[in-house]
Amino acid sequence: MLAEGRSYATICTTLGVTDRFISRWKRRYLEGGILALADVPRPGRQSHRIPSATVARILHLTLNEKPPTPLTHWTSRHLAATAGVSDGTVRAIWRREGLQPHLTRSYMASPDPEFEAKATEIIGLYLAPPKHAVVFCVDEKTAIQALDRAQPTLPLGPGRVERHSFEYVRHGTLSLFAAFEVGTGTVRGQPSARHTSADFLRFLDTLVAPYSRRREIHVILDNLSAHKTPEVTAWRVAHRNVHFHFTPTYSSWLNQVELWFAKISREMIRRGVFTSVADLEKKLLKYIKLYNKTSRPFKWTYRDPTHRIPAIKI
Repeated sequence: MLAEGRSYATICTTLGVTDRFISRWKRRYLEGGILALADVPRPGRQSHRIPSATVARILHLTLNEKPPTPLTHWTSRHLAATAGVSDGTVRAIWRREGLQPHLTRSYMASPDPEFEAKATEIIGLYLAPPKHAVVFCVDEKTAIQALDRAQPTLPLGPGRVERHSFEYVRHGTLSLFAAFEVGTGTVRGQPSARHTSADFLRFLDTLVAPYSRRREIHVILDNLSAHKTPEVTAWRVAHRNVHFHFTPTYSSWLNQVELWFAKISREMIRRGVFTSVADLEKKLLKYIKLYNKTSRPFKWTYRDPTHRIPAIKI
């Protein structure tokens, strides 16, 4: 526009720039030609671009090579020394690629040869239970410790977390039988000094007592030996309306009551202070009563239903 003879005022109005802006770029062009119109280095620390070959080498070492014996995993410092780069370079590459060699997670693959059939049956009960039937998820939370603190608990305050005494007094243990009703989310619980087959049957009696013998009841439970004794078998024969569905081996995640056990552990047991076994039992029952006031069904999902589980017909 300057070469066409237009004035600064016309250019400012047309492009929405200032006189100083036009003068600066005009001067740069006159001093250095067309190449001078590229960005000049900016003040401050310049961004560091890691060569692609270095990135490839770091990723190869991280994913395919083992660290020197007896190290179990790469640290950024060890890998940096091996690759001849800085510790910050390794951490930048790991962060960009989402690699976390310092973390590990556990998993358990079920060896049950009937995994697919059992899982399909249980998921079907969750997604489409039989009409007019009741579905319970049943299990025992064993060895709940009645722990008391040797010194008083120091309360929460601004800038200070709640503090518990490191020393504790162990008063004994309890087991908790629990049944999570899938349709409503309510829980029925029964503390017990032991978790034998006889204790399990006493809990089942209280669980089915409110229902008619014509009401269909489905019970999802694990493969604990106490669930498969001759006494339990005889009880099942006497209660034809009750149907047991056993989860596959090492697949407790299929039982929704495990989600509730995790909840009661977080909200009451883990940080609880219990002066006796009786105090622990009282607080367990009180928690169940409080929970049932606002209980809701779990929105249970299975992330990849195509993995080891055939299509479920509903």
